[in-house]
Amino acid sequence: RGAREGLIERPRDAPARPSVDDLLAERLRGFGPIGILAILVILGGNAVFIPLSALLVLLWVRLSRTPWREIGYARPKSWVRTIAVGVAFGVAFKLLMKSIVMPLLGADPINQAYHYLVGNRAALPAALYATTIGAGFGEETVFRGYMFERLGRLFGPSTGATTLIVLVTSLWFGLDHYFIQGLAGVQQATIFGLVFGTIYAATRQIWMLVVAHAAFDLTAVAIIYWNLEPTVA
Repeated sequence: RGAREGLIERPRDAPARPSVDDLLAERLRGFGPIGILAILVILGGNAVFIPLSALLVLLWVRLSRTPWREIGYARPKSWVRTIAVGVAFGVAFKLLMKSIVMPLLGADPINQAYHYLVGNRAALPAALYATTIGAGFGEETVFRGYMFERLGRLFGPSTGATTLIVLVTSLWFGLDHYFIQGLAGVQQATIFGLVFGTIYAATRQIWMLVVAHAAFDLTAVAIIYWNLEPTVA
């Protein structure tokens, strides 16, 4: 009867056509024109406001149907332990960098880019926003979660590829700090990226690093605000 009425039925075992959402998700995960455009838009997001790049990463994850664990957004076994370890590690790492590593590299004890924070209460709200939301959440989501996922899909899962990803993202992270903090900022951020990138590569867990990054930068703000840089360095 269907044939007489000009209707053509799809065989029951024929695969369903992918929906528009399926096609978009597949192309966002790939490296064709749409995938590359998505990367460029995400990386350029912070030029509009911080942390737009990280927010766009979350939108990309949803639209591309990428599992959240692929960018490190996996629920930790214990939030309390994760936060405690993150705070302790972030503070200790900042003190190590400021008191030993950066002096050995010949860095100025005074961070001239942020010296305006000394005793400046009015500047603290913006600094706290930048360290927690902009750096802790924003930079970790982009430089560890997102970039590791994209470069991992591009280079593969081998040990050599992972090592290359750690090096590339660390250098990129370091250079991203040049225009504000100069050579010393690049040195510190590159070392920071190597340490955090190695931890992320080993654990694929981002939340401890988010907390540690915020604690690292908050410690830096505290040292500058109370004018302790020469003493600590």
